[in-house]
Amino acid sequence: MFTSQTSSFQDSIDVEERDDYDSEEIAGYSQKIQLNCYYTIYLYQGTSLTLIDSSLPSEAEPELRTYISRRLSKGALLGGMGNIATVELSIPEQAVGCYCCLLEQERSPEQPDADGNGYVICFMGGSEKGLNLFRLELDKYVQGLHSSLQTPELQNLETEVRPYLSRWYEESVMHIHRVVQLVQSNISFLLHAALSHTHVEVNNSDERTKADVSRFIKAASLQGLSQQDTTAASLCKAMSEDTHSDLIIDCSTSPPTLSNNVSNRFCDDWNQAFLNAAERCNPFLLRQILENFKLKAIQDMNSLKRFVRQAEMSHYALFRCCQFLQGCGNGDVLLQNARAEHSDLPEACSIITVLEEFLKEQSQAQA
Repeated sequence: MFTSQTSSFQDSIDVEERDDYDSEEIAGYSQKIQLNCYYTIYLYQGTSLTLIDSSLPSEAEPELRTYISRRLSKGALLGGMGNIATVELSIPEQAVGCYCCLLEQERSPEQPDADGNGYVICFMGGSEKGLNLFRLELDKYVQGLHSSLQTPELQNLETEVRPYLSRWYEESVMHIHRVVQLVQSNISFLLHAALSHTHVEVNNSDERTKADVSRFIKAASLQGLSQQDTTAASLCKAMSEDTHSDLIIDCSTSPPTLSNNVSNRFCDDWNQAFLNAAERCNPFLLRQILENFKLKAIQDMNSLKRFVRQAEMSHYALFRCCQFLQGCGNGDVLLQNARAEHSDLPEACSIITVLEEFLKEQSQAQA
């Protein structure tokens, strides 16, 4: 059992050694080479596309416009929903990941037939597979442009729209990388905080850093993914009310100083994978590692639920529970979540209490 469990964990954490995100399509990412990224915005009226602004080379933009026109004619671009694909353009990368989104204009009484009219926003950089990891962030970023596009004839193009479009990669993709670079080997404390619903407070920093850390914690948490999300939300609320348990990041020092920092063996084991990906300046690999981290945590959580159900009827299953918790390195977090999810099941709660006492005894023995 321990051999297969260790092997499964190693498979998850070794994504950087075997995954497509470390193949030729991202071989150019390093500390010295900056990824080329581009944007384009079109006005869409009826069936025609009019170029408003683009950072693409002049020979590549018509190729993109042809591609977008073809997608629109097939109804492949739905209002407000991003579409990601690989496009071949006259740029150094030749084939590149392309995110496209149609922002439809709000209909007015004067233009009742304005359905489908609006703006098409395109972001290009990295690979299709890489951009798909940041689909939600890209969708949200494009929506943030909505108010700026209400100005007649886009008189705010140079002051608002162009600078906003130019920052898409930094704002939508690089935030995880910035957080890992900020806290370095302390990233395990943030991972533990995310899994345990611990509130994280960032002091003496700019707003961007605070937002980056908040987004990292949200991306690393399992809230919204567990089967009993209401109890997870209740646990999150209870933890946030306990200010003594807050993880404090003080950015007045370099590197930042962390207080009330808690981790475990499971989170510590992922440290090096994050640091390696950050050193290579590979945000797509970083996001894949983060997703693998969450997947492994969910798998262990489901295993514990199964063992707890079995332990209600079998002492041997209870013994297997203890073995599993001792081996996974994430027992404190798993039991915390299990107690929240089984709060209305007395028999399960009694099993969890026994397991908590077992972990406590193991911890004291090791100390």
